[in-house]
Amino acid sequence: MLPRPPRLRLGVATLAAATLLLAGCGGDEEPASTPEPTSDATSETTAAEPEEPALWPLTGLPMEGEAPRNPVIVTKVDNTSSSAPQVGLGQADMVVEELVEGGMTRLAAFYYSRLPQVVGPVRSMRASDIGIVPTGAHVVTSGAAPVTLGRVRQAGIPFVTEGAKGVYRDNGRSAPYNLFADLKAISGAIKGGDAPDPYLAFGEEGDAPGGKPARTLSAAFGGHTTTWQFQGGKYVNTNSYAATGDEFPATTVLALRVQVGDAGYRDPAGYPVPETKFEGKGQALLFHGGKVVRGTWSKDGLTGALKLTGPKGGEITVPPGRTWVELVPVGSGNVTWSK
Repeated sequence: MLPRPPRLRLGVATLAAATLLLAGCGGDEEPASTPEPTSDATSETTAAEPEEPALWPLTGLPMEGEAPRNPVIVTKVDNTSSSAPQVGLGQADMVVEELVEGGMTRLAAFYYSRLPQVVGPVRSMRASDIGIVPTGAHVVTSGAAPVTLGRVRQAGIPFVTEGAKGVYRDNGRSAPYNLFADLKAISGAIKGGDAPDPYLAFGEEGDAPGGKPARTLSAAFGGHTTTWQFQGGKYVNTNSYAATGDEFPATTVLALRVQVGDAGYRDPAGYPVPETKFEGKGQALLFHGGKVVRGTWSKDGLTGALKLTGPKGGEITVPPGRTWVELVPVGSGNVTWSK
């Protein structure tokens, strides 16, 4: 996904000029005089249409003012009970939950419109992130296995890790769950660019027509299940590890069924490390407004744009707001919901 400037709609002004009679010339004839404009001559101006506001690329909400100078910053956050309380999720624009070893999950929290001073606990990258991180974004991470670092570098994804300004240890917590990031400090050392492309195909509020009631849902990854309940117009993560008041306010939960392969190495505990294949196509389930809409997702390669289509082939757009994306493995995972 290549960066592009925010979308603008240009107004068109149409002017109707009064008709002039041109004087004829030739021979000894006197030139015809130009008549005075009559009362029937009019001048009409079509008012310019107001500019459509630019949209935040991670939420689809209207952007006030100019785009920030910082790029998208994706922070890898632990998602086990040892991470409690997670800090900074409440200010994320979007979150992607992905499978890691042992059937557990890790979060990729996306920040663009707001940069909090504290996010964490920060954990390591996986090769799965190559298909998740958008072009131009920077990743904040505790590091990665050597084979993963090589692949991330080859993919051209810049990352920030321990030792850089803004990445620090909290001595009040136990390692490795004590690494945190000050995204405001980190962004000061990163050269920004143009506003990125929208991560999702956003529509208008009230989109996602049809669907069936789905006020609760569960995304099972094997060793961990994330549960949601529709309350007060949003989906609330009922087993979140986030600090009270710092939970991610999901307007939409987008569950995508993905294939998972072997990353080719084991973690220190001996578990094989999985690799989410976020390319190709698979089943999509869009939860919004207490309903679920079924469809299909597709993505042309790891860096391709994510597309959602309905059963009849029409485009499914994501309502504007903050979206939590569940990359649920086919086979070992499952997505269920109820009224």
